[in-house]
Amino acid sequence: MRRNMREWALAAKGMEVGYDKKPFIKNIEIRVRPGEILTLIGPNGSGKSTILKSLIGQLELLGGRVYLGERDMKGMSPGEIARTMSILMTQRPSPELMTCGEVAETGRYPYTGRLGMLRGEDRRKVCQAMEMVGAEKLYDFPFLQASDGQRQRVLLARAICQDPDVIVMDEPTSFLDIRGKLEFLELIVSLAREKKTAVILSLHELDLAQKISDRVLCIRDRCVDRYGTPEEIFQKGYMEQLFRLKKGSYNPDFGSLELAGIQGQPSLFVIGGNGSGIETYRRLRRQAIPFAVGILQENDVDYPVASALAVRVVSEKAYEPMGEKAYKEAKRLMESCGRVVCCLNEFGTVNEMNRRLAQLAREKGWL
Repeated sequence: MRRNMREWALAAKGMEVGYDKKPFIKNIEIRVRPGEILTLIGPNGSGKSTILKSLIGQLELLGGRVYLGERDMKGMSPGEIARTMSILMTQRPSPELMTCGEVAETGRYPYTGRLGMLRGEDRRKVCQAMEMVGAEKLYDFPFLQASDGQRQRVLLARAICQDPDVIVMDEPTSFLDIRGKLEFLELIVSLAREKKTAVILSLHELDLAQKISDRVLCIRDRCVDRYGTPEEIFQKGYMEQLFRLKKGSYNPDFGSLELAGIQGQPSLFVIGGNGSGIETYRRLRRQAIPFAVGILQENDVDYPVASALAVRVVSEKAYEPMGEKAYKEAKRLMESCGRVVCCLNEFGTVNEMNRRLAQLAREKGWL
């Protein structure tokens, strides 16, 4: 693997991509350092796969340049590209009568002669890659009999033993269950950090993209909508804008999707806070019961979920003490509901107003 002090493992400048010589997305600028993970997100059909296929040369580049290190890909031979970049795309191979080890071994073909004979060094790298992804026991196992998660590990081993500076992956978690997704992405993060391999991939799972990415490229309406760090991209309200969510919301603090709240006159008042009410809010939403919540400070972990699901939330500004005004508003709302659920078991001095609400609810027989 050729590691030097260059700044970028891959850089795309003024890239135009599309089909049949018709540009689909223009003015794409991408820069990925060694050891960085860049994730593409966006609605289906926005062009994520088109960008990746153009980066790897599967589609003709309609404009601009793509550089691997300091070299323009147009001036590189297929063998040189294969020794610098490896690929794991959505279309999975179906090799007949091949073992998992034999599939992984194909990652060393860019380094073999015309006869494709593996040397001892090649086999050592294949074994190391299989061990790195936890697939060493699958070496002699038929590839087509392996599970989806096992196949993805083997294909990743193939990409790793290719000894690349850059790995490009299109929706690599599509066929995996929750455990498989987490284990696979843990491998990707380890690969980037330990081997300083630049990773470019597309993901549908926003929560995972938010957690593993160093940079995120957002595609919408045939253009790059935003490009930045997860902290810059996953701002409140932006995922709703990017995906045009008409119902529901994405919570960047929790990395979770929430259904749209039930509308109508609230029939139940929930006293929550400090994470105590989240399960109740979601259960009431599933049961289609309109409810109100109070009193929550805007920095409370309950607040984003309550705001997404409740008809009304009585709140105080972050770190501000709960005041008499908020208490009176919550009291009126609680009285109009006539039924109360209290999720708090203890009340501190900051929660004095909620303690008073719970006491009133008990006295009135609402709780």
